[in-house]
Amino acid sequence: MTYENLLVRIEDGIAIVTINREKALNALNTQTMLELQHFFGEAAFEIENLKGVVLTGAGEKAFVAGADISEFRDLSPADGMAFAKRGQDVFFLIERFHRPVVAAVNGFALGGGCELAMACHLRVAGEKARFGQPEVNLGLIPGYGGTQRLVQCIGKSRALEFMMTADLISVSDASHWGLVNRVVPLGREVEEAKALIEKIAGKAPFAVSRVIECVNAYYDEGVDGFWKEVDAFGECCGTEDFREGASAFLEKRPAQFTGK
Repeated sequence: MTYENLLVRIEDGIAIVTINREKALNALNTQTMLELQHFFGEAAFEIENLKGVVLTGAGEKAFVAGADISEFRDLSPADGMAFAKRGQDVFFLIERFHRPVVAAVNGFALGGGCELAMACHLRVAGEKARFGQPEVNLGLIPGYGGTQRLVQCIGKSRALEFMMTADLISVSDASHWGLVNRVVPLGREVEEAKALIEKIAGKAPFAVSRVIECVNAYYDEGVDGFWKEVDAFGECCGTEDFREGASAFLEKRPAQFTGK
């Protein structure tokens, strides 16, 4: 698939994916969502020795300033349900991706942009970043998983206030509330996100992927997260990386993981 709205480059095994609609503040239109679906559902699996993905937006004003309102202002209730479901399906691909996905938030992350950042495993934000779920200003609610993931990130009371008032919050508040993992100077978002992935890449890849699965299982209705953990722990015990990690610990040397 040829991308119109995504720029993808590989740096030292890390995929830097930039949503490239700067004039539209990187708003998520249908084409962009199709491209994200293709990348996280197909293309990323073809990248050899992938350590992780950094997801960011073009320019300095916005990470993603929401969905493209022009595409859904005339939706019927049935159309709206299908629209939200398609968006959630794409974001689930990101949340369940087997390698760490870090959002490098370089400006406004509003509506669908905030939801996209929350679908990533970790969030690094520049000091001028702003977050918001302003959908009630349009007579809507978040539809790409925001009502669920925001509660997971910052708790019920703050999430309700955040969504019902439509207020924007600063990066300092986002960090204090747990929405953001790290705050960095403007322009350093991608580099810090890459450094975070490099640190994780030094750990056992199979174990990291199972951490992602087990944490996601906590929020997956109908899945026993504790049993998922038991099962994944057992899987890890059958890997070469476990034997290497245990040996390295006992021999007081750095482990050399191979992902096997």
